[in-house]
Amino acid sequence: MIKNFSVLYVGNIDLDDVGSGGTPSDERRYPNERLTESMETAEQVAGLMDELGFYALWMAEHHFQREGYETIPNLILMGTHLAGKTERLKFGCAFNIVPMWHPVRLAEDYAMADILTNGRIIFGVGRGYHSREVESFGAPVIDNDANRALFEEQMDVIFKAFNEESFSHKGKHFTIPPEVEYRGYDLQEVTLVPRPKHLPVQMWQPIVSGRTIDFIARNGINGVVGLTGETLVEGIFEQYKDANAKYGRDLELGENLALEVGFYIADGRQEAMDKLRPYHDERYKWFAPFGFVRYADEQGRVWGTPGAPARTPHIEDGVQQRAWICGTAEEFVEFLRELEAKYPGLEHIMLHWAEGMPRAEFMEQLRLFAEGVMPEFVGR
Repeated sequence: MIKNFSVLYVGNIDLDDVGSGGTPSDERRYPNERLTESMETAEQVAGLMDELGFYALWMAEHHFQREGYETIPNLILMGTHLAGKTERLKFGCAFNIVPMWHPVRLAEDYAMADILTNGRIIFGVGRGYHSREVESFGAPVIDNDANRALFEEQMDVIFKAFNEESFSHKGKHFTIPPEVEYRGYDLQEVTLVPRPKHLPVQMWQPIVSGRTIDFIARNGINGVVGLTGETLVEGIFEQYKDANAKYGRDLELGENLALEVGFYIADGRQEAMDKLRPYHDERYKWFAPFGFVRYADEQGRVWGTPGAPARTPHIEDGVQQRAWICGTAEEFVEFLRELEAKYPGLEHIMLHWAEGMPRAEFMEQLRLFAEGVMPEFVGR
């Protein structure tokens, strides 16, 4: 039963000249004083969401983005700061790019944030996809197998650090502790100090492939399905349920998953589509070349996969695929009721902020959503 509504904000500033005919993404280059706008935006949006009763503000970790689309490099730091300025809103990491971190440092930082905010930081992990940032930090991403192997070993370290009083690890990339003498004895183990207050740590990871589904099911990680056509959503939800059953967990369809959808509320569908169009198109100018168009064609084939360029969709495609919901608040309510009937275990809906949309307009959309949609589901 749907009860938690969140927002994904990837750290976009108010972009100029947006839309399919606007400034090409790679030609955007903003000065530092503009690129820091995302900090103020996050504060304002978090304050409004806290006031309106949303569950969590999710943000994305990215680096070197002079183009202005994704400008928040540290989610745990940002979330901890925002928790001090709000009362109850949670802050999700969507996602900490694990290959760019030392796993013990990431575990320590999260543990401190968990304690300081009394559990209001949600731990999310991902493997990364920007070669400019991941490879610049000395980690592989172009070599997908090397990236996955590093990530999975890092996650093994993180699980040990969180869940064991003391731990050791010896793998291809990490030997913890090192084989050295310390104060007259040979190190055999180390302790994460501090460990998180809230155990076991709830973790989230984006679902991008069948191998991801098996990994997160095996390790008890929750999944995020983002801006994905409804045919593909159905298959992913069923695979996740089956994979968990293989590892001894009997889940309802949709349980331990979050579904991310784009939206625009107006007096009618066409008006909403027309207003959303330039912002939607700006998003896919940036993301389609990375392969992030999770729609299915007539034969059920995916338009694109991460790392493989996809053709750029129109807003009509997104609405037809039901990855973007445009129309009245009542129409969005009906969409969510259909989801509840189909996926009885689904609790989390994540609203996507189309990257080209100005801050003020998105905040107004949040008010419309909170007033017209959320009362039908929250607090039942």
